[in-house]
Amino acid sequence: MKVIGITGGVGSGKTEVLNLIDGMTKCFIIRADELAKSLEVRGEVCFDPLIELLGEGVLQENGEIDPKKMAQMIFAEESGNLRDKVNGIVHPAVKKRILSMIKEADNEKKVEFFFIEAALLIEDHYDLIVDELWYIYADEDVRRQRLRDSRGYSDEKINRIMATQSSDEVFRKYCKVIIDNSGTLEYTRRQLENLL
Repeated sequence: MKVIGITGGVGSGKTEVLNLIDGMTKCFIIRADELAKSLEVRGEVCFDPLIELLGEGVLQENGEIDPKKMAQMIFAEESGNLRDKVNGIVHPAVKKRILSMIKEADNEKKVEFFFIEAALLIEDHYDLIVDELWYIYADEDVRRQRLRDSRGYSDEKINRIMATQSSDEVFRKYCKVIIDNSGTLEYTRRQLENLL
């Protein structure tokens, strides 16, 4: 089984690429953002530490963490310390769970590939646990248009998000494979067929 990290900037189309891959080969796909959210629910490993850090004001009426409130608290604090503390709770827990899932998938021998998708694979040193890092590249103008169309993001919000992410140069430095997802889905599919 080959373990592959999928990364790229916001709007590059990582989800689209993974949907294509899912239909092309026997694989297991884990999306780090979704896994992180699942670890933040009551009874999971991140819940109590996050409440201790953020306070009970971050809770919804149902007693679960309100993602919007948490995001507002993180972005309202300008130094970035709170974001770093939240990441210090969530990221190690996500990585630990992923390592456990890789071991389980490897033991079961049911898939050829185990894909991990996350924007911060490089920063969180996933290069040490994957066999290869794949960079999903898309031209910045294409990414901006996708974010406006699919998520309704303002230019200001797009600028803010992009400013916090790695540059194209950093992605290219660490990733063995570059998939150009600026064009049609068919163009992306052909690249994936060759890779797989």
